[in-house]
Amino acid sequence: MSFSPLIRQLIDALRGLPGVGPKTAQRMALHLLERDREVARHLARALEAAMDGVGYCSRCRTLSETEICNLCADPRRDDSLLCILQSPADVWAVEQAGGFHGRYFVLKGNLSPIDGLGPEEIGIPALLACLEDRDVAEVILATNPTVEGEATAHYIANLLKPRGIKVSRIAHGVPLGGELEYIDGGTLAHALAGRTPIG
Repeated sequence: MSFSPLIRQLIDALRGLPGVGPKTAQRMALHLLERDREVARHLARALEAAMDGVGYCSRCRTLSETEICNLCADPRRDDSLLCILQSPADVWAVEQAGGFHGRYFVLKGNLSPIDGLGPEEIGIPALLACLEDRDVAEVILATNPTVEGEATAHYIANLLKPRGIKVSRIAHGVPLGGELEYIDGGTLAHALAGRTPIG
């Protein structure tokens, strides 16, 4: 059975979401149309409002409804620390973890020449301009521990070291409460290579 054009359009739109395959998109579309039309209308209104009202902070480039986000507007944060992340979701993860009170800079992904993502596309020129305007003592590279994330971190570190800025990388390895026998080999190797002295 083929779906009508409007139902097919809704299914295709839902498939654009991360982790949503064809069957899940079909199930979601049919559920919204059959059982929860008011929820669907509310979702449509919320999506439209968010698309119209949410932009990017002019300082850190995270998602914001104002020109300067609440984090950048907070005078209690440490201006000498700058944490570089890949996405707004990473900012929220660090904030939820607590313990970091510096500033942020959000890249638009990782360096990936295959995908056409070079330094300009992910925001390296904007990062360098940001560092010119601020008195930053340390940059913390918090890109993901993927091949692209590591390449991006190394690229940025090589740009910043000649400027006399301390550059550090977040630690990767064994999770708190984890047992070594259940840790994969790559994670364990990374943890051993990144060991730190005690005392």
